[in-house]
Amino acid sequence: MGSIDLEKFNSNVVDPIKLLFDKSMFRMSYEELIKQEIHRQRDKSNTNSIGYFHQNIFKYIDKCTVPHSGWDVIFDNKVYIEMKNKHNTMNSSSSQKTFMRMQNHILKNPDAYCYLVEVIAKRSQNIVWKCSLDGVLCEHEHIRRVSIDRFYAEVTGIENAFYMMCMQLPETINELINEKAADIIQKDTVIYELQQRNPDLLKALYLLAFETYEGFSELN
Repeated sequence: MGSIDLEKFNSNVVDPIKLLFDKSMFRMSYEELIKQEIHRQRDKSNTNSIGYFHQNIFKYIDKCTVPHSGWDVIFDNKVYIEMKNKHNTMNSSSSQKTFMRMQNHILKNPDAYCYLVEVIAKRSQNIVWKCSLDGVLCEHEHIRRVSIDRFYAEVTGIENAFYMMCMQLPETINELINEKAADIIQKDTVIYELQQRNPDLLKALYLLAFETYEGFSELN
């Protein structure tokens, strides 16, 4: 993610009232809370990058394509994949929506298969996905929940392909980090820029979120 300045820090508008409550509840300084928020943003960015990795690695596997939109991966022009990092990341509404989308695809393409591929599944599996739609349990042999190790095995023909990838990953990541070491050195400027607005960090945070609100211009 690189260094974070005030503009990047506030790209989704940081909530100063939450930070005020956090300061009181957790007995932390604003400096500590700001650093914690920066860490949270980096963690979210890293999580998004991991999702990108899990999807786009299939560009380099025969018979797999990664569309620009729609399905995450298509294998052999007949297996359509929705990928999730963890088995419990979808709530009931999201699960139903995904299942109905797959169901609709199968109705239009009876020979196709739709997989919900989970990186962190409860266990290694390739099973029929049973989903409750408005209280009715629905299933179809061509709509399946598949752990990522089973999906790697299917698309590569190598039973332990996912294991092999995981064993190689530390070495590859270290090589990439060493190549880009200069880019990884981070010097965040958020606190400095806030203090330039107002030495009182709470007032500076209020200005960051509420500068155009009535009364807050007096904090300048």
